[in-house]
Amino acid sequence: MSRSMTATTRSVLSTRVALFGMMASVCVVGGSLAHFARASTHNVAPVLAVSTPRRVPVGPSNAEVAQPSEAARAALGKRIFFDKSLSEPYGTSCASCHEPARGFAGNHGSTIGVALGSRQGHFAARNTPSVMYLKYTRRFHLHWEEDAPLVDAYGGFFWDGRVDRLADVPKQPLMNPNEMNNRSSADLLEKLRQSDYSGELRREFGELDDAERALQSLGEALAAYLTSPELAPFSSKYDQFIQHRVELSALEARGLRLFKDSAKGGCSECHKLNDTLPSPERSLFTDYGFDAVGVPRNTKLPVNRDSAHFDLGLCQRPNPQFHSDSPQFCGAFRTPSLRNVALRESFMHNGAFSSLREVVAFYASRATNPRRWYGKQEFDDLPEQYRENVNVDKAPYNRHAGERPALDASEIDAVVAFLGTLNDTTLR
Repeated sequence: MSRSMTATTRSVLSTRVALFGMMASVCVVGGSLAHFARASTHNVAPVLAVSTPRRVPVGPSNAEVAQPSEAARAALGKRIFFDKSLSEPYGTSCASCHEPARGFAGNHGSTIGVALGSRQGHFAARNTPSVMYLKYTRRFHLHWEEDAPLVDAYGGFFWDGRVDRLADVPKQPLMNPNEMNNRSSADLLEKLRQSDYSGELRREFGELDDAERALQSLGEALAAYLTSPELAPFSSKYDQFIQHRVELSALEARGLRLFKDSAKGGCSECHKLNDTLPSPERSLFTDYGFDAVGVPRNTKLPVNRDSAHFDLGLCQRPNPQFHSDSPQFCGAFRTPSLRNVALRESFMHNGAFSSLREVVAFYASRATNPRRWYGKQEFDDLPEQYRENVNVDKAPYNRHAGERPALDASEIDAVVAFLGTLNDTTLR
């Protein structure tokens, strides 16, 4: 989001300076001062929000509680992840919207770009993000890049980075009436007591006698599964390529060059990679940042029947510590990892696109042929006062209507071919 300063953002600049100074003294990650520099800039792996399961039981002290085992908790978490009894009504599991064959994303049978919930006619507010490689997600924080006019935001889970601990993530879809629709943690507790893994839950976390503690235990078990090697396999053709085990095809290699070319695709500006090192974790294909890219409005979403409804993304994230509700963040959403992106059914935070080629074409020609994407009004999924937040400075957005697009049709095909090399071969 490093763009030229605008009228709206200029008014918050002085408070950003004070905020950033305060933040540097209070933001702590894993017991140490948070490292605000971009991971890719220094060629190191990102700070982990969750690297391993917690080493202490969540439940009360109890001699019968087993010492936690990563493998045991991950196995338990996997059973929970695929359990269809945890929705109301029965039939929807975490895996219903995070399908392994879809790179642990998916729409649960919906055709409108966002996932269907456990009840017909109820849909998630945003497109389902992949839950792979979450062990590398950093906590939400702000960082002021040298010479940048404004502070940037990074990290956190969900499209708006609103949750820092992976164990706290499951509560939201479980309790959301438009997703898994549990009415209360007490109702969920009863389902856990009746599950065929209730004994394992007790051995790992203690008695299931408190609804909130049981919900926390469920979250810890799911976090163990989501941070297990199964969810970060690094088994793609790209991974084999950087390890010098296979060669890319001529089309894929061309796509990689265009992906990195700052004058063409410019994709690697936000979707970070390092193809010179044989370490796959250095190529996570995201900087965990936020950007306003001006995605077209998805008119298929029921909520968008109201012309006054807008999803403003990051600036609707509640957090008094970081004041992420600043107007400069309206319209910005988290940059997703592109690993397994070719397996997904819909794309962008609102599911506006249904093909990967369409996404690449949008990036390439949004500036040069806006009518193709918006009709009469550019950036039509943002209120007028926030349209100035949309990134128009960096390639491929820094062109003008009528000019040649950043990528032609054959170059778009090449980038799409390269993105196909990011599919993990271990997914079923």
